[in-house]
Amino acid sequence: MFDLTGRYGIVTGTSSGIGLAIASVLAEAGAVIYGISRSGTVKDASISTHPNLQHIKGDVCDLVQMKALIDKIGNDTGIDFLINNAGITVKRRAEEITEDEFDKVMEVNVKSLFHLCCYCYPYLRKSSFTGRIINISSMAAHLGFSEVVPYCTSKAAVLGLTRGLSVEWASNNITVNSIAPGWFPSEMNKQVMTPERKDKILARMPLHRFGETKDIGALALYLLSDTAIYVTGQDFAIDGGALSFGF
Repeated sequence: MFDLTGRYGIVTGTSSGIGLAIASVLAEAGAVIYGISRSGTVKDASISTHPNLQHIKGDVCDLVQMKALIDKIGNDTGIDFLINNAGITVKRRAEEITEDEFDKVMEVNVKSLFHLCCYCYPYLRKSSFTGRIINISSMAAHLGFSEVVPYCTSKAAVLGLTRGLSVEWASNNITVNSIAPGWFPSEMNKQVMTPERKDKILARMPLHRFGETKDIGALALYLLSDTAIYVTGQDFAIDGGALSFGF
């Protein structure tokens, strides 16, 4: 049910954290993964990656480069799925954010994501497995967080993009869903984590612990598998119950 042998896909932001974990789980399930990151390698040299995971150096904001790369992959092997994971944030109060900082967050988290979806579209629609897109959203798409307002804004946009594309491309052999991670080990989370914020997070999380990135990979595996063929336009929270927590 969860064998991805024979499928080819792109995952962005695979040098560490959530992106690397997703790519690793999918590679172990048999898929060939083209992992795109700015470094083109794993940040932690002690980590060995599955031979099905091919690391490629690339900047998702360089649209000319991305179009050429996607066309090469699509023409060589075809593309069965795209997972948009690359993202950035800026930790600062809203009134202190510069125009350039706001624009950069939107460029990486929203604009590049939209264009990558469109570049992959002609190849995804030809997939014999049904083309799949998974966008990584966030709890910040549903909840307000201080000092990361541009990030919250961008992730809310990711939900709108996911739902819009899921409807528009439903008749084109493509499903589009998103995954909203809670708090997992990642370089971006380290930027905003303080002892005070950590205490607040754990206090309002029913499971009272942080997640393991491989669990996000398992959810992505489900959404790419044949068992999820009827699932589209949905956002899946994987957050230890945080979004369900009441008062």
